[in-house]
Amino acid sequence: MELNHHHSNCLLSLKMPLTIGLTLLANLCFCQVKDSLATNKLKKMSLEELMNIEIMSVSRHPEKLKEAASAVQIITQKDIRGSGAKTLPEALRLAPNLQVAQVNSSQWAISARGFNNVLANKLLVLIDGRTVYTPLYAGVFWDVQNLVLEDVERIEVISGPGGTLWGANAVNGVVNIITKNSKDTKGMFAEAAVGTGFPFLGSLRYGDQFSDKLSYRVYVTGFKMGNTVLVNGAKAGDEWPMAQGGYRLDWEATKKDRFTLQSNIYSGKPNPDAGDTVVAAKGDNMVARWNRMVSEKSDFQLQAYYDHTLRDFGNGFTEDLKTYDVDWQHRYQWNRQELTYGLGLRLMDHKVTNLPLFAFLPDKKTLSLYNVFVQDEITLVEEKLRLTVGSKIEHNSYTGFEYQPNGRLAWTATKRQTIWAAVSRAVRTPSRIDRDFYLNFAPAFPVFLPGNFMSEKLVAYELGWRTQPHEKLSISLSSFLNFYDNVRSAEPGPPPLTPFPITIANGVKGKTYGIELAATNQLASWWSLRAGYTFLKKELSIKPGSQDLNGATAESDDPEHQFLVQSNMELPSGIELGTIVRYVDKLPKPYVSGYMGLDLRIGWKLGKVLELDIVGHDLLDSRHPEFIPSSPSPRELERSVYGKILCRF
Repeated sequence: MELNHHHSNCLLSLKMPLTIGLTLLANLCFCQVKDSLATNKLKKMSLEELMNIEIMSVSRHPEKLKEAASAVQIITQKDIRGSGAKTLPEALRLAPNLQVAQVNSSQWAISARGFNNVLANKLLVLIDGRTVYTPLYAGVFWDVQNLVLEDVERIEVISGPGGTLWGANAVNGVVNIITKNSKDTKGMFAEAAVGTGFPFLGSLRYGDQFSDKLSYRVYVTGFKMGNTVLVNGAKAGDEWPMAQGGYRLDWEATKKDRFTLQSNIYSGKPNPDAGDTVVAAKGDNMVARWNRMVSEKSDFQLQAYYDHTLRDFGNGFTEDLKTYDVDWQHRYQWNRQELTYGLGLRLMDHKVTNLPLFAFLPDKKTLSLYNVFVQDEITLVEEKLRLTVGSKIEHNSYTGFEYQPNGRLAWTATKRQTIWAAVSRAVRTPSRIDRDFYLNFAPAFPVFLPGNFMSEKLVAYELGWRTQPHEKLSISLSSFLNFYDNVRSAEPGPPPLTPFPITIANGVKGKTYGIELAATNQLASWWSLRAGYTFLKKELSIKPGSQDLNGATAESDDPEHQFLVQSNMELPSGIELGTIVRYVDKLPKPYVSGYMGLDLRIGWKLGKVLELDIVGHDLLDSRHPEFIPSSPSPRELERSVYGKILCRF
């Protein structure tokens, strides 16, 4: 449905100053003697320190990774740098507990524990606390989620339900992207890249401080991704340009109060259909956050954000979404209990410009979402056994109140070994395409009508084990059994009009089960390995009374097996060698054959501030497909090589 062939005006205007500026900066780098102030703390962490890193996504308060009662993987800045990833979706490939497939130049299918699709709707994604979500189809437009990857501190990836803390649509997982505090990005950073099938990428970022307590950074970044190819080898014509800029302020007002303000503005031209009409995807957002430590045993966070997105599909159909969100949470410890509770309110002002053929009715709709949650972590045996129970009660505009409880038990058998189990309930609430979408070939011939679609439901059972046999090796294993009900179906109309009109209903049920294995090994001070393997089995069926036209197959296309091995080496003379080997099993329907991929990065540090990178992606074959959507036509990804220059001072 997205049609576009032209480049963004703002991106074109940005390209010339970026090129000139980066060239000057590269020359300056050779004579700089000032140490970089943007060094990532995670880069020099030992494995022992990494296992003790405090994560936020599992409990909405800091807890050590090795003690978390959840299937969670961490993508560090070192992992991202070593991979040579150019975009955020490419960085998410590094999470072995995600299914990530590139569809064309600008579209991706990303999910956890199955149900993967271009319109995947069971994974919740946050960027610095802001939920990137469209009520159009309850998923993520990945073509407008962009960052300077150098500024990412870490990505926390949870596979499994997170509805108790994060709400509806955190059904199969949560991805929480956390960027660095501006006090850790002082000085200048610049990068420029160009390669085969990759016209250019450029970024400029500068950080400093107004005082000892108040720091800031500003940035601008832009890229143009090259074409994928059609099955006959011809260029698809789906080039994707994008430009983005923004700032972040961090203020340590007192020893107990911290404030953050950040904002971004972007404009892109995703072109998956490779058409002649222009598609514009632009927007802006702002997040304000206040963290206060009331005492050693009590703290709270108040956050508010505004997010405006506008998509003009070039054929007369547009989407205009304004989101207003306020969230407050409080944590309190007493005796052997740690109570976290909070409430939130979200308003989404959603407007579309309809076409004669299809429409969302009404064309303007205000969707509201408000919730309250509570979670209690109880220490049953000191430093050994913890029980966590909680629930979120959430009200939405379509189905009213929904509840999402969970219970988790964590047994720290030894200081280096944790066994955990969980039972959770989560829901995927209706989107506008489920309730408000109409399609007509003619006024008197309805083809697609909305039904009374209700929330999809999940009950999940998980069992996991995390161990660190010695200080250089960590292993995590998680298993799951998920039961789904009320999954979306397409029901035919009654005779004699069958199969029209088609209505959306809840006619599919089923289960998935599998395992996720991950390990990290620090083989030497200069060589680290991380690896992961997932097994996923899916059994979906049509419920009694349903006549789903897709035969319970339309909601996902998932590999049964996949594995990833990433190696990062720091060699003499400032040479870095990063290697990624990954295997993705075949996809059943639409069928895509399995493939093995190899990515290679060679980095060369010329002094303290200049770095040259050569990166190769998909080096094992000339081209291959990763995912075939119902629309547009199938695309294949070509082998590519690019060079990049980076400067930090």
